[in-house]
Amino acid sequence: MTDRTPQPGRFRLFSRTSWPEARFLADVLRTETVGGGLLLLGAVVALIWANSPWGDAYTAVTKWVPWSGGSALHLDLTLAKWAADGLLAIFFFVVGLELKREFVAGELRDPRRAALPVVAALGGMAMPALIYVGVNLAAGGEGLRGWAIPTATDIAFALAVLAVIGSYLPQGLRAFLLTLAVVDDLFAITIIAIFYTDDFSLLPLLGALAPIALFGLLVQRRLTWWWALIPLAAVAWTLVHASGVHATVAGVLLGFTVPVLRGKEGDRHGLAEHLEHRWRPVSAGFAVPVFAFFAAGVSLRDADLKAVVTDPIVIGIVAGLVLGKAIGILGSTFLLARFTRAQLDEDITWSDLLGVALLAGIGFTVSLLIGELAFGTGTAADGNVKAAVLSGSLISALLATAVLVRRNAAYRRIAEAEQVDSDRDGIPDVYQRRDA
Repeated sequence: MTDRTPQPGRFRLFSRTSWPEARFLADVLRTETVGGGLLLLGAVVALIWANSPWGDAYTAVTKWVPWSGGSALHLDLTLAKWAADGLLAIFFFVVGLELKREFVAGELRDPRRAALPVVAALGGMAMPALIYVGVNLAAGGEGLRGWAIPTATDIAFALAVLAVIGSYLPQGLRAFLLTLAVVDDLFAITIIAIFYTDDFSLLPLLGALAPIALFGLLVQRRLTWWWALIPLAAVAWTLVHASGVHATVAGVLLGFTVPVLRGKEGDRHGLAEHLEHRWRPVSAGFAVPVFAFFAAGVSLRDADLKAVVTDPIVIGIVAGLVLGKAIGILGSTFLLARFTRAQLDEDITWSDLLGVALLAGIGFTVSLLIGELAFGTGTAADGNVKAAVLSGSLISALLATAVLVRRNAAYRRIAEAEQVDSDRDGIPDVYQRRDA
């Protein structure tokens, strides 16, 4: 048997976290499980409606402009755009809070422990992008603008699947997926801000710094006046949107201003954790499912399925999500463990990591958003992107489930055997007490 005892000077990857972090992780998993179910429900309802005899009504709803007089501020948006630009800002605000917490007080505060999810996230984004670019270059390069679509991981869906099928999986594996997804979101936000910003205007972006700074000043002083913070956030969002930068970036910037550490000795939680617990249900239970409803309704009634299946954009996205994510995450983790002093925790196997790497191929929310930014809404390419993201995410979820269900069963047998041994060890004590 191989001795897996850590050697002096080496540190373990996926080691157990402290109790407060374990409790926080459990809270996230419970919420995201419900949010993942609602997200799936929104997507399924949209798919059924869009492909039903009433599909034209679905299209009319998504294209309805509730405020046609907002053109001066670029706010004459359709309902679908309000969901993508407005509601997802709430999702990214929660992501910003989570990111800051991880860097200040979580897994990412220790550079040695942060190295793995950062490297894995980079590998899990670079490989899908390379596969997508390779496929589309071979076909002429017309769809290269969508290179970033398969790079994202959907936190809600991935954690929901893991929570449902992995009740016996090691905690370190769950923590790895959560941290990787958080880092993945950070890079996805950066990609959106840099590569998918059109008609950039500097003045509104500079103007947005004022409400963001005032918002930060209030939260740093622990002044959580909703009547002040929400209008400031709305003004910041409006100005960022008017600048041409995707408005969801405003949510991340606002989240970064919130302090993580406790302000007073009597405080039970930091303000970032407090706001995260308050806004996460809004994000997971409303904002993301509504976005999924408006984004996932691809109609296949008049589509040429042969043309869809052979479209290089579709092939690149599906291959990137299913193969690229798994190869990138598993490969970069292996290289880190092979060429550094890092070492896997004794409870984690490479089969476990394969399951999580496949699970990271669920790229639903952010992938759909990047697809809309790359190819616009209502175009033929947009419909193919949606079909590809849905297909790739579904295949990744099924493959991950097949791997992790087997691993979960193995861990369950180990837990049951340990329980039997524990009960057996207690029998002699019973008899001893009885004889006495």
